[in-house]
This record gives sequence, C-alpha cells and structure tokens, in this order.
Amino acid sequence: MNPSPGEPVPTSRLFGNRRLRRSLVCLGVLAALLAIFYAEEDWRGRRDWNRYRQDAEARGEHLDFRAYIPKPVPDEDNFAEAPMVKSLIEKDGSAILTNDLYSRALRSVLPSNTLNDRGLRHFEDLVAWQRAAVALQAGSLINDQNFATDKTDRVARAAAAAAVLDGMKPDEEAFTALRLASARPYARFPLPYDLENPAQIRLTHLDRVKQVCCRLSLQACAELADSQTDKALADVKLMLYLADSIKTEPFWISWSVRLACVQIAVQPVWEGLVEQRWTELQVQELQVRFEHYDFLTDMNQSLKGERAIGIQEVDLFKQWGLGTLDDLMDHDFTAWLSNDNRKWDRGFLDWVGRVMPAGWYDLERLNYCKIIDARMKGVMDLPNKRLFPSQVAFNNDAVQRQLPPGWWLGSWISILDHESIAVQLSNFQIRMPMKAAAAQTEANQADIACGLERYRLANGQFPETLDALTPRFIPHAPNDVITGQPYKYHRAGHGQYILYSVGWNEKDDGGVPGKTLFDQTQGDWVWDYP
Repeated sequence: MNPSPGEPVPTSRLFGNRRLRRSLVCLGVLAALLAIFYAEEDWRGRRDWNRYRQDAEARGEHLDFRAYIPKPVPDEDNFAEAPMVKSLIEKDGSAILTNDLYSRALRSVLPSNTLNDRGLRHFEDLVAWQRAAVALQAGSLINDQNFATDKTDRVARAAAAAAVLDGMKPDEEAFTALRLASARPYARFPLPYDLENPAQIRLTHLDRVKQVCCRLSLQACAELADSQTDKALADVKLMLYLADSIKTEPFWISWSVRLACVQIAVQPVWEGLVEQRWTELQVQELQVRFEHYDFLTDMNQSLKGERAIGIQEVDLFKQWGLGTLDDLMDHDFTAWLSNDNRKWDRGFLDWVGRVMPAGWYDLERLNYCKIIDARMKGVMDLPNKRLFPSQVAFNNDAVQRQLPPGWWLGSWISILDHESIAVQLSNFQIRMPMKAAAAQTEANQADIACGLERYRLANGQFPETLDALTPRFIPHAPNDVITGQPYKYHRAGHGQYILYSVGWNEKDDGGVPGKTLFDQTQGDWVWDYP
C-alpha cells in the first residue's frame, strides 16, 4: 500500500533502497576490479612471456618440445628395432633376464662390503658371487643373506670366475643378439613423442638398458679374472654402446641413466688396468671410447629439452587443475587434511586453477624458465669442459631464498607469486651439475689411465708426470672439470700411481678420498690401485 501524499516514507523501505543501491555499487566496483585484475594479469603475463621467448629464440634456443624429438631413422639401421631389443623393452621383456646369477643372488651379494675404505675403488667381489651360486645350487639361498668378502686377490678371484660365468650363461643368447644389433649405426627407441604431455611418456626401456649393463659388468669382471680379455672388451664395448643408445632422448632421466651406464662400464676397465690384463690395442680402443664423452654439453641439451617439456606442462595445468600439484610436491597442499576434506581441498585448488587468468599461467611458465636460468647462471664453461661447484651452491641458495618459507603457507604464497608450478617442475635440476661433474671426471680419469697404461707397456714403468703422455699416448689430456687444471698425479709404491680430482669441495686433500667415491662434501675424487 503506497503512502498518502505528505505521509512520511517508512524508514525500513528508505534504508532498504539505500542498502540495495550500495550493494549494487559494491558489486559493480568488485566486478570492475576483477576485470582490471584479469586484464592486467593477462596483459602482463603475455607481455613478459613473449619478451622472454623472443630473447631466447634470438639466442638460437628452442622452447618448443618438438625441436628436441630425435629424428626418425630407418628400421634396418635402428638398434631399437632389432628383434632382441624389441623383446627386451616390451612390457614383459624383463622376463628375459631373470634366470641368471645376477638376478637370483643380487640381494645376497651387494648389501654390504667388509672393506672400510669406502672412497676408493674395489674389485667386484667374485668370491661372494661364487658363494651365492653354490647356495643357489644347494637350494639354501635366502634374500638379504650377506656373502660379501674381502677376498679380492688375483688368485681368489680367478678361482671364483668360472662359477660366476656359469651363472651368467642364461643371458648368453640375449647378449649375443644385442652385440649383433649394436652394429647398427643408430638407436631411437619407439617412444610416443606425440603425447599431449611428454612428461607422461613411459621410459621403461631405461631400466632395461641399465640392468643389461649391470649384468655385462659382472660378466666382464669375471672374464678378466679368467684371462678372457677379448670377451671382456666386447662386453665393455656393448655397455658403452647401450649407454649411447639413449643419448638423443630429451629427458633428464635418460641423461642420468646414460651417465650411470658409463660409470658401470668403468668397473671392468679399472680392474683390467689394475691387473695389467689389457693389451696395447685393447687399451687404445678403450681410450678412444672414453675420450669423446662430454657430459656437460649433454646436460645442457637435456636441460633445454626438460625446459620445453615443463613449458608444455604449464599449458596443461589449467585443464588438469592445480590439485595435480599434490602429485608433484614432497609436502603437498592437503596432506594434513582428512580424506573427505582433502578431496574437497583438492577440488578447491582445481577450481582456483580454472578461474585463474591466462596471464597467471604465462607468468608461471616464465618463472619456471627463470628458475632454471638462475640455477645454471655461470655454472658451466662448456668450451673448456669446466663446472663450478661454488657457483652451483650459490645459485641454489639464491633461488631458495627467493621462495616463500614453510611448505603449507609457502605453497599458497607461491600461487600468488606465480611460482607454484614453476618450483615443482624445476626440482629435477638441482643435482644434475654434481652428477655431470662426477661422470665427466670418471670418463676423463679412464681416458688418462689408459694413456698411462700405454706408456707403461712401452716403457716398463709409469711416467713421472702426465706431460710425458702427450701426444703419443694421449692426444689431448683432459683437465680437471672442477679446476680447469691438469689432474693431480704422482707415482706411488709398488709401481703404481694415484690420479685424482680435487672433487666437489674444490680443495686439494692430497689424494685422500671422502666417504664415497664421489663425495659431495669432503675429500678428493680418486683413481688409484690397491
């Protein structure tokens, strides 16, 4: 009922209209602020990302993952298309390598070693493998039964070699087929590079490649102890070929497994040099194999491939939802919640991700690339094959200081700072420089050790200095990847020598190793003979 003329308007209606007008004004202001926020984020994200991309492309770098996909090769020239290789990498291909001594006794031989000098190299414990083989035949082998010994003298190892080689006979047909396939000039494993998310490509072949190398290494060490040097050389060459078969893959894990395979192959090389079993021609062939490795350049290429994968992943997070970050983080957003609340919270995160402006994802992509760049700034000198541990530590600390503290609150702050996805995708990078330095050191030391053995074979003793090797016994002696200077070297007693790098601590400890062969905190990285 309307009030009569002159009658006062009811207070409730007057204030109700004012309240409605104010609410509409507030909603309008909020909508305008949201529109401004979205427009600003989209404009800023697009501008900053395009600027970074253009600068990278001007330097000749590629940010598109497709640029890193290995080129197709003819099947008849492709190692990965050989029947035995295809059988090995199929879903149940691991069944091919299950009946040998390595598979059946692994957990009974390797858990520990009675030797205390952990930072030095040791012979493969063939006596332990022999004892495990005897237990297998008697049906008394149990998991975690420790057969480790310190019986690594020449006579004991020679006596144990036959049992080890007999235990590896189930692999003979597979090894022969792989050796024939290694004559093919190319290797490109059939990976589904056209997946929407390259990070979801299953790399099961990497474990198969590494496991074959482990078996070949054990067999080669037994062959050397049994004076079958030609067979041992063939096994080492196959290991190095297998390592290089994954060289072109644009994944950091492929790069890491390749390094591990090369380091596995070094074991029998070292043992043959210790016991002076290799001939001049064999040593020369091994030297040629090791001198071509450049793991720093390979790491740089792998980083670029992973960067491109991460860029593509950021594009997909909008449709996946930010709740997917739970699968990437060591401490996820929602671990402290009950299952019901956690499901709700992940749903909330997914909703947050979907309503984020497109520019937020551009800035995540940009920060992902910037974190990689920040960690690698000044870390390597590729032309001189040098790596700087102090700079690695400085860069990692600098990046860490920029990140918000605390895993739960920090995770939410990182969303506002456009770093929630970027930080998780870049974590793979932290340990890569140290692994590259260790692998390059091992390859360099193997190269120099071969040159030293060639000198000994020609002169009856090792030289006083490494300078005596050049150019006859080693064309270009590699320098220490840490210092850029020649490796430390001096002759030792009993006609032997010590060759070492100053290691990750960048300090010359006089050839004294740390607790491990490539210790990250103390000691030198030593190549010597017991």
